[in-house]
Amino acid sequence: MAHQVKNDTRLKGSRWWKEVGWKHILAVVVIAFCIFPLLYVLSASLSPGGTLTGSATLFDEVSGTNYVDLMETNFPSWMLHSLVVSTATAVGTIVMGAAAAYAFSRFRFTGRRGGLTALLIIQMFPQMLAFVAIFLLLLTLQDIYPFLGLGELTGLIAVYLGGALGANTFLMYGFFNTIPKELDEAAKIDGATHAQIFWGVVMRLVTPILAVVGLLSFVATYGEFILARIVLARPDNYTLAVGLYVWASDERNAPWSLFAAGAVLAAIPIILLFMYLQKYIVGGLTAGGIKG
Repeated sequence: MAHQVKNDTRLKGSRWWKEVGWKHILAVVVIAFCIFPLLYVLSASLSPGGTLTGSATLFDEVSGTNYVDLMETNFPSWMLHSLVVSTATAVGTIVMGAAAAYAFSRFRFTGRRGGLTALLIIQMFPQMLAFVAIFLLLLTLQDIYPFLGLGELTGLIAVYLGGALGANTFLMYGFFNTIPKELDEAAKIDGATHAQIFWGVVMRLVTPILAVVGLLSFVATYGEFILARIVLARPDNYTLAVGLYVWASDERNAPWSLFAAGAVLAAIPIILLFMYLQKYIVGGLTAGGIKG
């Protein structure tokens, strides 16, 4: 009887198309629209023709020549620079943001509300608005601390970390509020200091939000172009975004096949990182907003 009722409630014919079927068609169209550019870039990277628009069909010619030639350029060093800068920025962002979020969540001090408001206001202004001031500051620091000057990766990392707080702190702050304060009090009774509570107790319980913030920071700095173009002046010190832009800036003589191969390889670290951290992403993004 229950099986018969279940069959009777199934949508059939025109009703199914009106309520469900059109969603499937729309989903297929959207997926095809998103996948086609990716397939085209992959096809261009495998084409030995050397042009991005020379082939009318996908995967008409398949060859690994472009990837071999790519290894003979500055691309490997550009990719290494991007990985170093993005990793250092992500780690620094996690530590700084977690420390600030812990202080705002657990302590009550004068200026706490004002500090949260200031972070909220500051994050509304993109860091690129200050690129003139950043350029002049690094130009001055170059004479005092050469490793923080123009053309240095450490200077670029410092610039990125200068804008690390803001949205990341608010994201972590909401998640830190979901951790019961009774755990802190129990640790204090056992004689733990604030540093021991922070590193040994709280940081282990907020792993999802740490993964989310680290992922967002890594992706943002991995593909960032404007500040990297201003800070890094030498081709041998470029990051991926700057180096690939320089290749594509010459419309007539741009090595489009190498550009496509570089774009494919550049996407691999992001894909692997997303796959590794996917189990934390949903929980890290929603827990703070629901319980904070």
